[in-house]
Parts: sequence; structure tokens; C-alpha cells
Amino acid sequence: MKRLCTVYKSQKKDEMYLYVDKNDGLELVPAALLEHFGEPQLALHFVLHEERTLARVDVIKVVQAIDEQGFYLQLPPQPEHYMLDLVAKNSKVNL
Repeated sequence: MKRLCTVYKSQKKDEMYLYVDKNDGLELVPAALLEHFGEPQLALHFVLHEERTLARVDVIKVVQAIDEQGFYLQLPPQPEHYMLDLVAKNSKVNL
């Protein structure tokens, strides 16, 4: 299943993103979430499908969340997890 997805970046919180179906836009996102999120800033449009790899989130979780609630909120990574992920992806670092 493929869907055209729109991603918005939060202007209030670094590295917080909101994924929505392009056709629905932000109309299914609760007002309280949008208030906390701040003015959504368009980040990108892309085709979302189960074979696609996303940097910090499982694509299946994003697809399911959009199907079930109309959006997926990606929160900023925890600092220690973020650094461990970077080290794990860098083959030049030996632990």
C-alpha cells in the first residue's frame, strides 16, 4: 500500500515531526496537539510504503498510526539513544 505523505516540522520543539496523509492534511490532527506542536512548517512530501526505510522510526508504525488516527507524531530522540544510534550506524567506531 502506497500513500502520499506530508511531513510537518514543529517550530516549538526541535526534531519533532508530524506525518499525515497528504489528502487529509492536518484536519484529523487534534487541536490540542496542534497547539502543543506549534505552527506546522512544511518539511516534505514523499511516498510512504512498507518497503521504505525511515531514519528514526519504523515505517509500519507510521502507516498504522496514519490509518488508525490520521497522523503520526515523531518525538525528538532521547540524547543517549540518539548517540548510541549514531555510533551503531558508524562502522568506523569500535566499542
